[in-house]
Amino acid sequence: MEQIGSKEIVTQKRIIRLFEKQLKYSYQGDWTERTNSNVEESLLEKYLFATKAYSSGEISSAINLLKRASGNIAAGLYHANKEVYGLLRYGVNVSGEASENKKYVQLIDWTNPSANDFYIAEEVTVKGVNSKRPDLVIYVNGIALAVIELKRSTVSVHHGIRQHLDNQSKEFIPQFFTTVQLVFAGNDTEGLHYGVIKTPEKFWLRWKEPNTEVANELDRSVLQFFDKNRLLEYIHDFLIYDGGVKKAARPNQFFAIQATKPRVKAKDSGIIWHSQGSGKSLTMIWLAKW
Repeated sequence: MEQIGSKEIVTQKRIIRLFEKQLKYSYQGDWTERTNSNVEESLLEKYLFATKAYSSGEISSAINLLKRASGNIAAGLYHANKEVYGLLRYGVNVSGEASENKKYVQLIDWTNPSANDFYIAEEVTVKGVNSKRPDLVIYVNGIALAVIELKRSTVSVHHGIRQHLDNQSKEFIPQFFTTVQLVFAGNDTEGLHYGVIKTPEKFWLRWKEPNTEVANELDRSVLQFFDKNRLLEYIHDFLIYDGGVKKAARPNQFFAIQATKPRVKAKDSGIIWHSQGSGKSLTMIWLAKW
């Protein structure tokens, strides 16, 4: 663990090393002076061509449709994010709405996480009404799926949460968050907190999962949540758009469903114990979604 009060850049560099060395993400560097987007076309093209499943025309069409959806923020961030999520989860129809034989370009391989390209970049400058620079951005196949704000151990995680909320406001860079599925804030003493777009500060969640091998709370949470299989599974199965509000599963809901899966497969019965207000209905929805 870094010394109490260490500068945030020290924590940031350590977390990048975790992503590189242990999680096997490809580090793209410091993107302060670069022109950045939430859809990095060259990286997405590289992935789609490598699948050998699509023609160059289909790839070009899919990327254009994704960029059109991610740039259409006139109706608000929620609606743009919801439209993009549909393209990510189900694929992009490149055959036209009138076609009987529809073909979908799958932007992410959800069934085989290791087949995707995972990247991390730091100090990602994004131009907007007022430009902002998130600490860390996670890209999968060139699509920004997660943003992380880090704080030194003596600065509350809530400062990072407020940064996220500011960044999503119309005065800054809401257009960058149209593809972003999860947002994170963390420090060494409070661990990793997470939410989705427009999650009010009081509803952010702390990731809790036992691990006696990693003493540092932030390192432990990062290694657990950003495991490639875990990250894609969570995005695919544990997010929901509910009446104008995007919601993410709490740790207890996530692990309850994980424990239920083998029983469902075996056609066995069981009980999930919930306290009042702990999300019973959403647990059932996410289980049904899986």
